[in-house]
Amino acid sequence: MVFVDIFVESAAMDDVVASLKKLDNLEELYEVTGEFDIVTLLSAADIEEFRDVLKNRIMKIKGVKSTVSSVVLMSHKGPRCAEETGKVRQLARQ
Repeated sequence: MVFVDIFVESAAMDDVVASLKKLDNLEELYEVTGEFDIVTLLSAADIEEFRDVLKNRIMKIKGVKSTVSSVVLMSHKGPRCAEETGKVRQLARQ
């Protein structure tokens, strides 16, 4: 998983969001305040797939100015956390 923060030309925000929503690799997509315009959570099987999605899909969307990516090394809490997922499965079996 990779968090991809995206800087967008303000006039293109709606078009960029519409284009991003079509990408199968995007798990989550948020329009936010602060330093970035959009924050996404992207899934990829490996670094090559991530590079391809970033370079050939996201960066080619008209209106995307730049991105900052953070690769998730380990999840400690949340719906994708192995420990949390195990607890949910265990509760479901009871």
